[in-house]
Amino acid sequence: MSRVEALEHEVKRLSKREFEAFREWFSEYDAADWDKQIDSDVNAGKLDELAARALSAHARGESKDL
Repeated sequence: MSRVEALEHEVKRLSKREFEAFREWFSEYDAADWDKQIDSDVNAGKLDELAARALSAHARGESKDL
C-alpha cells in the first residue's frame, strides 16, 4: 500500500469532527503552499510576461472593471 493509499484509508476512518478539523488544517496548509509557489514564481520573473501582456491589453482598452 502506498503512503497516499494509507492516508486515504486513515482519512476515511476519521469521525465527522476529526474530518472537519483535518479539512480546515489541510485547506490552510494547501493555501500556504500555493502562496509560497506564487511568491517563488513572481520572484523568479515567471509571471513578468503575463503581467506585461495584461497591462498592455488594459492600456488598449481590452479590459473591463470588475
